[in-house]
Amino acid sequence: MSTPSIHDMPVWLRPFVSFLSWWPLVNRDTVKLDLMAGLTGALIALPQGVAFATIAGMPPQYGLYAGMIPAMVAALFGSSWHLVSGPTTAASIVLYSILSTHAEPGSSQYVTLALTMTLMVGVIQIGMGLARLGTLVNFISHSVVVGFTAGAAILIATKQVKNFFGLPIPRSASFEQTWETLLTHLGSVDVAILSVSMFTLLLGVAVKIFYPKQPYMIVSMLGGSVAAVLLKAFGGVSVPVVGALPASLPPLSMPSFNLASMQEMASGVFAVTLLALTEAVSIARALAARSGQHVDGNQEFIGQGLSNMIGAFFSSYVATGSFNRSGVNYAAGAKTPLAAILAGLFLLILVLFVAPWAVYLPNAAMAGILFMVAWGLIDFEEIIHTLKNNRQESVILVATFVATLVLSLEEAIILGVILSLGLYLARTSRPQIRVRVPDKNNKRRKFIDAAHESQCPQVRLVRIDGSLYFGATSYVRDTLGEQDRIFPEQKHVAIVGSGINFVDKEGAHLLEEEALKRREKGGGLYFIRLKDTVYEQFDEHGVLKVLGGRNMFDTRGDAISSIYKLLDKGICETCKARIFLECGKEGAV
Repeated sequence: MSTPSIHDMPVWLRPFVSFLSWWPLVNRDTVKLDLMAGLTGALIALPQGVAFATIAGMPPQYGLYAGMIPAMVAALFGSSWHLVSGPTTAASIVLYSILSTHAEPGSSQYVTLALTMTLMVGVIQIGMGLARLGTLVNFISHSVVVGFTAGAAILIATKQVKNFFGLPIPRSASFEQTWETLLTHLGSVDVAILSVSMFTLLLGVAVKIFYPKQPYMIVSMLGGSVAAVLLKAFGGVSVPVVGALPASLPPLSMPSFNLASMQEMASGVFAVTLLALTEAVSIARALAARSGQHVDGNQEFIGQGLSNMIGAFFSSYVATGSFNRSGVNYAAGAKTPLAAILAGLFLLILVLFVAPWAVYLPNAAMAGILFMVAWGLIDFEEIIHTLKNNRQESVILVATFVATLVLSLEEAIILGVILSLGLYLARTSRPQIRVRVPDKNNKRRKFIDAAHESQCPQVRLVRIDGSLYFGATSYVRDTLGEQDRIFPEQKHVAIVGSGINFVDKEGAHLLEEEALKRREKGGGLYFIRLKDTVYEQFDEHGVLKVLGGRNMFDTRGDAISSIYKLLDKGICETCKARIFLECGKEGAV
């Protein structure tokens, strides 16, 4: 029996069965790769979960719980093939800053508030997805994604500098403080820790280059662990390890439905919601750009919402797209969301049976692996291409990259979106307006730009490419006015409108003004090859009658033939341009 298609489902049900769209991709080959990626991701999640929970003010085991059920639910109902959800640094910090004013971190009351906030965040996320607000992510340009990815990759490495070099750097240290400490304390680097981290890193690179089919991350992790054991056995040197982790499954939990508590956290809930969605969708877009996959922003909102709403009843605090785990998942060769589901399942198993063995896993080995992940996330080729060829996109890329390092991830994304919107508005507010004439050397009368060609003294053909909306009307009016100043006798203007996609009320009334102005001078305004939607917009804005149906033509030939009959024949007799066939004398094309 074949698997039902998502397109066979009712429209209202499709957001909740999105896994049907990727399930046909699963086969024996993809399962093998997803198994390795899932196992690698689960191993990475062990120490990170504990660290993130500490940052959030939650008991350590809650960081592990947040990487189990939410990861599986988000993978099932999201749209990204590589996004892995779980606790993150940014979400943990924001959660702590909001809840620490309402309860003592680590207390039962604090945990209950965290679960309640997680439920509220999930409900809002689902609502935004069903309202199809996921289209907002379309304003995150490719340059923003590339810059954000590169910056986040460096942040991943920065957070591991402490463990990679064995330096006493506070967890709260900023990007600048971390690297400043490294540069000013090179003499304090722990040689044993650096040896383990470098061995892990080089082993991983070697396996990836010479044995690309092998799971280089797991091999390097085991190699780093063995190196640490040997150092202790033969060198008497101990390297800090992750330590034994609590071995328990996520217990069922119940958020509080106290209205007063919900009202107190309301503003914070929206802040966390926006942060979580920004992180998740941005990471999904970044990885999709690398894999060539399409990400549905609305579906990601729903997937993230369901993961938090369900996770709140399984002892999970706010989960969102994890750059560390998603980056590892992609780098480890994951092919479908099954990898993220398996990562959640493996984490359940690891916590039960393997967590105590984390006492042998060095922090330095984890740091070496994450250094490799960070390097692989930076798209050097795309960065160099953008910097060489596009100044405006370069500004967006660099600004987003720098903001990611010195601000927060969500602030960097917002800055990038604002810059992208600014660039978009700057482009659309100046549509291309080119004067065109027939090519005298082309038998088919192909039209070319009139910059260095002769023009008809009475008729001007203008091609407009872009939308005529309120932001562009001033530029269009000024450009047409400047053309009138240079060629005041061109009272007849024909607009080639095949490149006009949209006309709003102000754009329609601008054309109405131009038509009336030219009629007063004894000329007219004409339109060639307008799209049906533009006709409809003219009618909607009440200008179709003024513009006149007889002034609209399907072809340039029909337009020129009709306009020629209205020209001053006295001027035609002395004209030397004679660029149209209708001119009917020697030199005409």
